[in-house]
Formats: sequence, structure tokens, C-alpha cells
Amino acid sequence: MDAMCLKFETNDYDLNRTFRIALGEIYGNIYPFKDGLLEEEVPVILAGLGYDTPWTRDAAINTWNCGGLLYPEASKNTLLSVLEKSDGKVKIGGQYWDCIIWTIGAWWLYLYTGDKNFLKLSIEAVANSLKYFEETEFSEDLNLFRGPACYGDGISAYPDIYARINWCGIDEFPKIRPDLAAKVGHGNPMHSLSTNCLYYYAYVLAGCMSVELNEIPDRTWEKKAKALKEAINKHFWLEDKGFYRYLVDPFGGCEHQEGMGHSFAIMFGVADKEQAEKIFKNQYISNAGIPCVWPAFDRYISNYVKSYGRHSGTVWPHIQAFWAEAATIYGKQEIFSHEFQKLKEFALRDSSFYEIYHPDTGEPYGGLQEGLKNNSYPWIPSKCQTWCSTGFIRMVLMNIIGMKFEPKGIEFIPMMVKGVEYIELKYLKYRSMTLNVFIEGRGTRVIEFKINGKPTDSFYMESDALGEQNIYIKVTE
Repeated sequence: MDAMCLKFETNDYDLNRTFRIALGEIYGNIYPFKDGLLEEEVPVILAGLGYDTPWTRDAAINTWNCGGLLYPEASKNTLLSVLEKSDGKVKIGGQYWDCIIWTIGAWWLYLYTGDKNFLKLSIEAVANSLKYFEETEFSEDLNLFRGPACYGDGISAYPDIYARINWCGIDEFPKIRPDLAAKVGHGNPMHSLSTNCLYYYAYVLAGCMSVELNEIPDRTWEKKAKALKEAINKHFWLEDKGFYRYLVDPFGGCEHQEGMGHSFAIMFGVADKEQAEKIFKNQYISNAGIPCVWPAFDRYISNYVKSYGRHSGTVWPHIQAFWAEAATIYGKQEIFSHEFQKLKEFALRDSSFYEIYHPDTGEPYGGLQEGLKNNSYPWIPSKCQTWCSTGFIRMVLMNIIGMKFEPKGIEFIPMMVKGVEYIELKYLKYRSMTLNVFIEGRGTRVIEFKINGKPTDSFYMESDALGEQNIYIKVTE
């Protein structure tokens, strides 16, 4: 059976329906496509109903969330479609500033499948890309990488100085304002929290890839990761406010909160436990969930109506999923539940996962996006946005069921949220086995764990098992 035959049932009828909506939207966005290293049209995972192609960040996030587990072949094709080859070297393509996120998608595809042939290609692409960006986008004086935020390709994500360029794409800033541009690379002078966290994690995962291939890692990667982590904490951390600033740039930076940046800092271990606790305490959470950036920039607020930018103040579900993951790392079940329940509520109401939501009302809402001649116009949020659907399934598989994927197998650390007392997940393909997982009880403490009827204390499923594997877990508070 493939992912379309996946069975998921709980005692929560609304959760069951939402999970099916998410599965259907992922499948509906699988479509023949050819680009990058693909030599012919093959199934890939498109970014969403409103998009005709994969995007590098979407390809990585969707694979990471669950695509590589549910649709490994389509996910691999998608990752291949955004690679490019020049002068005999394979490099990651797409919008330059955040394309290094491809590293995470590639690593998780390996965790899901154990495909070492793909991993060999991955380490080549990652190593070449890291070298390229070190030469073109690395600020030696700050020890940080230049580039906009991972989620933000529109100027609505940035302070006023970046918005005065009469065009919606942040990549146009250096062309229109060469007097303010960096003198090397693509020219954008900003350093963003999320993107620098991605570079840090890319160095870490490059080393992990080499180890899995029995190769000697580039000894500089570990050193560079450590130095970059120190630089992020030096230049971004605001001790008096208890969170990270959003941007570091020549114009005074920006001390707004970046939802994705905070999530990545916690998930990747850039923030230590004390910093993470402060972030959880001080991060603003709207009625609809964590905003992409908070507060919204003043230019969106008129004398008559309070608006938000497309990338400023609005709620993006894929960021909600990352924030929920960060919360589970530190046992913050209430924080997780807020994001999870809101996203479930929205999907049930609309029978779809929209791209963006209004932070106050929770209605589908694209916010305002600047265009030509300094005019702003409402952005139409796309329905059936893939990374929103995969983000919801991530919440279920990785957080509620608690599947923690490692090279040698899966550790199960369930977190049965309020109202969920029974879970049945059947026919889940993982490497050379089919997993059937049964969980009952309330809480997070595992008191019984069985594989094929045999008790074990490890709460762990080895990756080299074959055939059907039945896992029973009982939890208590």
C-alpha cells in the first residue's frame, strides 16, 4: 500500500477528518514536472494549488515534514528538480538566500529511506553550495551570511528602507538601490535570523551525511558551525528582551520577532535551554497562531483600518508547525496545542489548508503586498498549500505520535494532546517495512511498549526490520 491507503483513526472525529484533508491535498499537488537534474517528466510535489512548480524551500520543507516518508519517490524527484549543474558541479538552485535549506530535505529523505546513492549526490550538492555561498554571501566581519529570511521573498517582510524599491520582490533591492547594496555576491546587505540558523544546521548535517557515507567530514564544517552559532548569539540575541532580533544590517537592523527564526534557533540548538525558555515566554502569539513577523510594520496601519503585510503580522501554517515542534522539545504542550488546534479548526472550516491566515480573525487572508509605484494590493492566499498540509501531518506524526527519526531507526515519544486518547496508524511504509502503530492513554509517559507483541524498554524501532511491524504504546499522565 502507498500513502493514499494510509489509515489514521482516533477517538477525535475532527482530527481524523483534518488528517484526511491534509493527505488529499498533498496527493493533489503531485504532478509531472521536469527541471533541474530531472531528465524527463516525473511526479514531483508542487508548492500548492496556486503554483505550477516546486520551490526549493517548499521542496525541502515538504520532504522534511513528511513527504519523504509518505511519497519518497516524488519527494526525491522534487529535490532533484531544484538542483542545477554547471561546469560539471552540482549545486542547489532557487532563491539564493535560503536554498541551503535543501540540505535538511535531503537529510530527512535519507532518514526516511536509507537511500545512500541519493545521499552521495546530496553531500556533493551541499558541499559545493556551502563553498559557493562562503565566497559570495559570507560577511567575514560579522561571521554571518547575508540574505533575506527563509520565509520572506516579498518586501512586505522587511522594514521601510527595503520597501521603497517599487517592486514586490526583495531580490530586486540591490538592483534598484545599488548605493545601499553589498559590494559582493547578490548584494542584499541584510543578515536574517532564520537563514543564518539554516546555514548553521547545514554545516552540522553535512558532517552527518559524511559519517553515514563512511567518509571523513570536512574538518572545517564543525569549526564553522560553532563559529556561526556564536555569531548568531552575539549579534542577534537581545538579552534585555529575551528573544532574538530579526535582522542585522547596516541600517540599524530590526528587533521584531521572526517566528521561523525563533523556531529554528530552538529546533537546531542555536538557543540553549535558558534562551529557549525566555523565547517561549516572550514570543508574541496571536489569536490565530504565531505570526511570521511581529509586530507588523507601521506602514500597514492606516487611520481607518488595521492591515497586515503579506509577510508581516500574518500567520503561516508551516511556521506554526515548526513552532509547535520547538515547543515539544521542551515539553510545552499548551504552546503546541494552541497551534495544532487552530490549524485543525481552520482546515475543517475551509475544507482546505490555506497559505496564510489573518492573525486576529483566523480567516484566510493574504495581507498587503507592495507593488509598482509604491502601491499596496491585497494578496490572494492560495488554497491547498502543500507545506501547510505536510506541516499538519508533521504535528501528528512527529509530535503527537512522537516519531523521532534517526539513521538507525525511530524513537517513539508520544504526546497525547487533550481529547485524544486512542490512535491507530496503519500501513505506513518506512524503508523495508510496513508500520502499524497503536497508542492509547492520556499524557506523555510511556508505561508499555511492544513490538509484535513483545515488550521492550527501548521505545525504539530499528530501521533494518522487514515486513509488517506492529507497535503498541500505552501512555499515562
